[in-house]
Amino acid sequence: MSFEIKLPLFEGPFDLLLFFIQRDELDIYDIPITTITVDFLAYIQELEYLNIEVASEFILVAATLMRIKAKMLLPRPVLDEDGNEIDPREELVRHLLEYKKYKSVLSQLQEMELNRSQREPRGNTLSEIRTLSATTNVEAELQDVDLYKLLKTFQGVMERFENERQRPVHQVVQYPYSIEKQKTLLMQDLVPGQRLSFIDIISKEANKVVVIFNFLAILELLQLQLITLHLGIGFNNFWIERLEEALVE
Repeated sequence: MSFEIKLPLFEGPFDLLLFFIQRDELDIYDIPITTITVDFLAYIQELEYLNIEVASEFILVAATLMRIKAKMLLPRPVLDEDGNEIDPREELVRHLLEYKKYKSVLSQLQEMELNRSQREPRGNTLSEIRTLSATTNVEAELQDVDLYKLLKTFQGVMERFENERQRPVHQVVQYPYSIEKQKTLLMQDLVPGQRLSFIDIISKEANKVVVIFNFLAILELLQLQLITLHLGIGFNNFWIERLEEALVE
């Protein structure tokens, strides 16, 4: 036979402490620290038994409860500057009251959020904005404006204008070249029976981009067996000649 153990999940350690206080109807200003420490540690042990990861804030509060319990067991109480006995539970009670206060507010906000989510917008936002702008007292706002504020505003506007004016502008230029176009131009320049030097080709337009396109066009023409190359001595020293098959075409 198998059975399931279901433990209530709490948002934090203070939420768990408030649950114990409300369940046992305890006085929050006079917490029985021994009882609540035992219940708190038992809950953490059940989480560990079910292989549920225990958050660090739960472990911290457990250590705080054990520390308070140890202080209350000491025979000598801790006194403040005026000689009054300091209750070790005082700080814990203060945190619990503060958490309880915010928790009550959060529950109201959750209800408001739920009610708001179930509503549909009326769709007259533009009309409301116009009504608000019409009722705004512009003259009253201008009464607080002085020369210093005007100068500061003008200075800020001029600084933004200068920054915009000096911002670098990146312009993408599309070159009027293509491999197909350069192939056509090269075939037109190749006179039957004559060789064309590569240096003469690149000297027509001293542009790195067009040199690259011309070189790629020459490679494609070689692959198509429309031209042949005659190599010379040195770098970039070769000649292009149109093949007879290309002449027939």
